[in-house]
Amino acid sequence: MSVPYETAAYEPPESPESPEEHLERLLGRALNSFELADETIRRLDRALAHDSSLHSAHHSAGLHRETYRHTWLLADGSALTLWELVHNTAHDCVTQHEVYEDAEELRAATSRLPLPPDAPDFELPVMVRLSPIPDPRHAYVPDDSADHGRRLLRRAENTDRPGEDMAGLLRTAFAHQITQAFGPPCRAGEMGLCFSLYEHAFLLRDGRELSLWEVEHTATPDGRHMCEVYPSEKDAREAMERRASGG
Repeated sequence: MSVPYETAAYEPPESPESPEEHLERLLGRALNSFELADETIRRLDRALAHDSSLHSAHHSAGLHRETYRHTWLLADGSALTLWELVHNTAHDCVTQHEVYEDAEELRAATSRLPLPPDAPDFELPVMVRLSPIPDPRHAYVPDDSADHGRRLLRRAENTDRPGEDMAGLLRTAFAHQITQAFGPPCRAGEMGLCFSLYEHAFLLRDGRELSLWEVEHTATPDGRHMCEVYPSEKDAREAMERRASGG
C-alpha cells in the first residue's frame, strides 16, 4: 500500500540545499515556528550539515499525518533534531505543517489530531533510518581556522608539502584542533636530534574533516628548527625517519 501524502514540499531541490536554506524552508512553512526557543535558532544558524527522513505515516478516511525528522550537525560536533508534523485534519482539509523541538511535544501534538488511534489496518509502519552523521574525531574550536591553515602551509619548508588543492579546502575551514602525536620513537633520539609531530585537524563548512601533519625538527645543517607539513601521518613519520638518517 502506498502512502497518500503530499510530497511536493519534500522533493529534492535541483541543487543541494545548504543547512541554512533547509532551516529557512522548514520554518517558513511551519505554522508554529515562532514557538521555537531563540537559543535553538541561534545554534542552528551555524549548522554545518543536515539530514531529513520520513519517520512515520498514518492515513485513514481521507485524512493523513506524517512526521519527519530533521537533524543538523553543529559546529561543536553535536547534533540537533527538529520534528515536523504534517497533516490535513483541519476543517478545510488543507495540509498544515508544525515543528517541535522534541519527540514528547510531537507525540502530544499528534494525539490531538482527529485520527483513530486504534486503526492498525491503516497505520503504516514507515520507519526510515536516519542516515548516520559520523561523530567528529576532535573537539574543534571555532576560530580563524582558514587563516591558521594558510599560515601552516606557508611555513612548511618541504618541497612535497600539500599544494593548492589543499589550500583551497582549508579556505573553507570553520574550526580546528591541534594535538601532539606520539608513537614509536624513530632514530632521532639516537642522533641527539629533536623531533615533534603535530596533527592539525580542520572541520570544513560542508561537515568534512581533514588533517595535516606537521613535523618540527632540528635535523638541519646548522641545527635550527625546521617545519615540514604532510597530508598523512604515514608520510610524516616516513619523513622523520629520512631526516633522522640524514636523508
